[in-house]
Amino acid sequence: MKTAPAGEPMDTAVLRELRAIVGADHVRHADGDVTAYTRDATPLFHARPGAVVHPASTDEVAAVLRLASARSIPVVPRGAGSNLCSGTVPLTGGIVLVLTRLDRILELSDDELLAVCQPGVTCAALADAAAARGLLYAPDPGSRSVATIGGTVATCAGGLRGLKYGVTRNYVLGTETVLATGEVIRTGGRLWKDVAGYDLTRLLTGSEGTLGVITEVTLALLPAPPAGGNGLAYFPHLADAGRAVADIIAAGIVPATLEFLDAKCVQAVEEFARLGLRRDAGALLIFGDDGEAAAVTGRLTRMAELCLAAGAIEATVAGPAAESEALLAARRCTLPALSRLGSITILEDVGVPRPQIAAMVGHIDAIADRYDVSIATFGHAGDGNLHPTCVIEPGDDEAIERAHRAFAEIFRTAMSLGGTITGEHGVGAAKLPYLAERLGTAQLDLLRRIKAAFDPAGVLNPGKVGS
Repeated sequence: MKTAPAGEPMDTAVLRELRAIVGADHVRHADGDVTAYTRDATPLFHARPGAVVHPASTDEVAAVLRLASARSIPVVPRGAGSNLCSGTVPLTGGIVLVLTRLDRILELSDDELLAVCQPGVTCAALADAAAARGLLYAPDPGSRSVATIGGTVATCAGGLRGLKYGVTRNYVLGTETVLATGEVIRTGGRLWKDVAGYDLTRLLTGSEGTLGVITEVTLALLPAPPAGGNGLAYFPHLADAGRAVADIIAAGIVPATLEFLDAKCVQAVEEFARLGLRRDAGALLIFGDDGEAAAVTGRLTRMAELCLAAGAIEATVAGPAAESEALLAARRCTLPALSRLGSITILEDVGVPRPQIAAMVGHIDAIADRYDVSIATFGHAGDGNLHPTCVIEPGDDEAIERAHRAFAEIFRTAMSLGGTITGEHGVGAAKLPYLAERLGTAQLDLLRRIKAAFDPAGVLNPGKVGS
């Protein structure tokens, strides 16, 4: 259990100032009021903040940060807390700055294909609002129904459509950001092309709340594709599915969705959701596409053929839209399905080059056996992003320690294959011990200097990237 020592109680004078800034109803510091903010969706990390503050405007955020910098009080920006890298756990106490009251979509522009919104808007709310106008907000994280735009920008979240459409950074055109000093800057703007100065928008995207607090985001939208569909293929072994993925890409097809589940995941999902999945398969590949209806049908059929040629036991293309959506539901419910197998679910995130997926899953299975822990793996086959997931019981400290050692080896194995310690979840506190191995000392020192330039007092999300 990565529990930090209890933070210092918040000074009563500071609490008075915070109440004057955001209103007494929006400052909480009693144990029962702050418990929900001692953790995020990452298991085994826990720390108590001195206060939880809910601002409702950029001016209020700026005033809180000026106060925090002047008093050297840590500030952890937070949205819904759905992140999986302990990115919003207040390791050193201080203020948890919750941005969910800033929850308005300020603009949807058909002419410019963009949206302007506050950070507390959920991904699903923005996607639905765009869809109602015939537009597409492409980033599609698994937690889209609760994950906030600010959080997904701060972590540069990925999702099921990453292969074809890219990740969050590909859609962030500009931000309004409050620096630790309370200064408000606007980075980027409304343009796809703008090379005036350093690209601070890209730097802030994925900075995990360590460089500034984002209070407004301008995001690119796309015309919604007129049609879409999905299919699935069962394979005897994951290596066969890996060959099918390679063959699909080599055929010039860039699917909208290309997801895999190993045998353990298939079993868990079927037990949980009763979707009629085959239990005798070693791997399941879900493939999807969108675009003009005739072209989609042709590409889905071709992908099914390529899967069969690569050794699939069965490959089918879904029929009606409801049936097609049920296939994606199988992928989206993998985490809750696995979570039923134990009280603590550690969902991790590594990336490897696409041709190394099958080898990496083989390594994960061998590592799980070596450390006597149960690990199932699912993920994004199209971009090499894997999610090894370990389920254990609380109180079994020995099993928890074995799991930590197993994941340390998994991270290092991914790097040895030319991969990375995180493809989309972020570094947070969970991956910080491995960041130097991934980046090297010189690059890590540069990150620290950048952090110091943005945050001279070192108050923004300490103990995370740049620390």
